[in-house]
Amino acid sequence: MHTAKEALERLREGNYRFVTDIHNNDHSPSRARRQEVANGQEPFAIILGCSDSRVPAEMVFDQGLGDLFVIRVAGNIVAPSQVGSVEFAAERYKTKLVVVLGHSQCGAILATLEELKRPNENQSRNLKSIVDRIRPSVATLLETELKHDHEALVHQSVRANIRASVNHLRHGSELLENLIQNEGLLIVGAEYSLETGAVEFFDGLLTDA
Repeated sequence: MHTAKEALERLREGNYRFVTDIHNNDHSPSRARRQEVANGQEPFAIILGCSDSRVPAEMVFDQGLGDLFVIRVAGNIVAPSQVGSVEFAAERYKTKLVVVLGHSQCGAILATLEELKRPNENQSRNLKSIVDRIRPSVATLLETELKHDHEALVHQSVRANIRASVNHLRHGSELLENLIQNEGLLIVGAEYSLETGAVEFFDGLLTDA
């Protein structure tokens, strides 16, 4: 069983291998590994990430079958089903680390900013539900000088949305709050760079907790 600190370091090491093209051959989906995890799983980290096809968590962190419990949804938003999925893994598998993984140039963030600037009355109700969850964390940024710098606005909006999801998980679930206080659960935010492949952990690190 990994502590949160050990799990975080394992993710960092895996991402370094990914960025430098030095992959761990032990993570290849061999028949032996498939049979091993068929009998049960012990994921060392829970990843709540975006559904973007360019950000597959197992590859980004160079991990294999049974290593990560991955929840993916556009915009890495937190709705009841995502909270429940995190609760399930944290309680059942005693996993100590949760990472909310956003990424640069997130399409859901861009869609939200476009909606805020030019509301679309014909937007799908389902898509609107995603935009509405992102909206509060980015709307205030449009009231700052960032509105004159699109690149900086998108970057800060991605970060704000990640922080909002982290905060929701930390304070929107009694079960998770109890695990944080009594069982060493750590919930952190991170951003993946589409351009470099590197993941930067920036919210909720052990030094900040």
